[in-house]
Amino acid sequence: MRKKTFAAAALLAATTLTLSACGSDSGDSGSSPVAVVSDGSSQQAATVLDQPFTKPDLVLTDTQGKPYDLRKETAGHPTLVYFGYTHCPDVCPLTMNNIAVAKKQLSKADQDALRVVFVTSDPDRDTPAALGAWLKGIDSQVVGLTGDFATIQTAARGLGISLEAPHKDKNGKIVSTHGTQVVAFSPKTDAGYLLYGEDAKVDDYIKDLPKIIKGQNP
Repeated sequence: MRKKTFAAAALLAATTLTLSACGSDSGDSGSSPVAVVSDGSSQQAATVLDQPFTKPDLVLTDTQGKPYDLRKETAGHPTLVYFGYTHCPDVCPLTMNNIAVAKKQLSKADQDALRVVFVTSDPDRDTPAALGAWLKGIDSQVVGLTGDFATIQTAARGLGISLEAPHKDKNGKIVSTHGTQVVAFSPKTDAGYLLYGEDAKVDDYIKDLPKIIKGQNP
C-alpha cells in the first residue's frame, strides 16, 4: 500500500506537488518543507526548482562498510539521490530499475560520470551487505548508503522528502513510509535542481539524463 502526503509549492500562485510513499501506515506524516517550483509543462516528468536544494552534508556507510561523504564523493558529478528500502514491494525497485535501464543508454563516459545514490530508509534491516546484494541485481554502480536513521531522516527532510521510522503494521509486517522523489543534482552547481516523482518512466529518464549530465534543464 502507498500513502499520499503533500508538500506546498509556490510561485506567484500556490501549486500542489504530490508526494507518495510506500508503506501501510495511514496516519499523518507531519509537515514537509516547502519547495518552490517552476510552472512547467505537464508533459515533463521533471519539476524544475526555482530554489534548488543544497546537497546534504551527509556521511554514511556504503556497501563496502566504508564511510561515504556525499558532498565530497559526488562533487562536480551529475547525481541522482533516492531514499527507499530493499524490502519495498513496488515503487523502490521500479524506480531504481527505470534509472538503471535508462543509464545503460548513455555513453560509457557519461555512465561513469553519473552518480546514482540509494539511501536506505530502513537502516536496521538494510545493512551494507544487504544493500550491496540488492543493488547488485539492479546496477552495481549504484552507491548504497546506510547508517543512523535520524541522520538519514534529517537529510531527506532537507530535500523536502518525508521519511518516517520503520514500524510494524497491523499484520506485524515492518514497513517504511517514505517520499518517492528522485532528486537530480547539477554537476555545475552541486545543487538539487530537479525532482522526479514515482510516475517518471524509463523513457523520461532516457530523454532527460543526457541533459542532467551537462547540468541542463530537461
